Amino acid sequence: MKGKFNRTIMTLVGLLVIASMLFGCVPATQAPAAEDTTAAPAAGEKIKVGLSFSDFATERWKNEEVLLRGLLEDLGYEVLSQEANHDVKAQNDQIDNMVSQGVKGLIVVAEDGDAVVTSVEKAADAGVKVIAYDRLIKTPKIAAYLSFNNVEVGRQQADGVMKAIDIENWDVAANGKVRLVKLGGSPTDNNAILFRKGQDEILAKYEDKIEVVADQWVDNWDAANALKLMENILTAAGNDIDAVVASNDGTALGALQAMKAQGLAGVVPISGQDATADGSNSIVRGELTVSILKDIRNLSPLAVETLDTLLKGGTVPGMANYTMAELTNDPAYQGEVPCLFLEVQQVNKDNLYDLVVKSGFQPYDDVYRDIPDDQKPPKP
Repeated sequence: MKGKFNRTIMTLVGLLVIASMLFGCVPATQAPAAEDTTAAPAAGEKIKVGLSFSDFATERWKNEEVLLRGLLEDLGYEVLSQEANHDVKAQNDQIDNMVSQGVKGLIVVAEDGDAVVTSVEKAADAGVKVIAYDRLIKTPKIAAYLSFNNVEVGRQQADGVMKAIDIENWDVAANGKVRLVKLGGSPTDNNAILFRKGQDEILAKYEDKIEVVADQWVDNWDAANALKLMENILTAAGNDIDAVVASNDGTALGALQAMKAQGLAGVVPISGQDATADGSNSIVRGELTVSILKDIRNLSPLAVETLDTLLKGGTVPGMANYTMAELTNDPAYQGEVPCLFLEVQQVNKDNLYDLVVKSGFQPYDDVYRDIPDDQKPPKP
């Protein structure tokens, strides 16, 4: 199966012009084998599965929808797919509708990990295997949560920015404390909480050298919101900032628009995430300092293999249970969820070519768009 997956992935990635794509907890107990509650389809009838996306405005999701759909169809499934356009009620209604149409499995990118529990628990109670894809759905009734090591994402973001300002040698007496801006992600996305947890683990090491001059969260991970927030922050701070820890490429690029207008782009270090084509291009230009590579070419097939295995009553290798409390960083949440997390890599100007371009994660021409020929490396 894996060989077939790999061939399919390469075909899909080759056809797509992927312009942008894109915790640190100790596992508790091993997850039990999945119980097969899926009724066998009638002879010749395909099993239906559903894809539910929060939005397609976020750069990576449409590309992953195409990849997931292709992999599932390659295995013989009939795929229903819906996108909620950042509307939590619409996502609940769409999930309810797909369940009423007979889907046996669902892969869900939640707009709001709390609000979507309503429809997800109904689906699980009906015997549907629900996988939370890269965003936690806050109920122990999901069949699996698949993501990247999101706390490590935050650690790497803060680490990259702190290294860029040479925090170890920062002279507080001469320069004052580092004036730091924090730009979190969407407050409805549990990943944003985990990114912040990792960021703060790194920043806490230098608390005697840091002054946080602004701490904001960017609704819907919207670049336009990040732009407005940064404009207001710079006005309030008189443009006197030394570093920005932002939580993904989109919000970082929005913030950079405001910084560029004040002559701070390429001067004040700023982090991102996802190693998007635009983010990578910004790193090449010397504006974005660091991004985080989360390779969806590994996550999407993992989700498909996991759903296929669960629908066939199998056990997913490497899956382990984590408590909801450690997944949410909130002791109020109860229960456990089977999880599997992939590793991430820090991307900067020194390793971008190898990690992002030579690996085929982003197209050469997109990453080096509008860069003079004499400043480009050779095509791989």
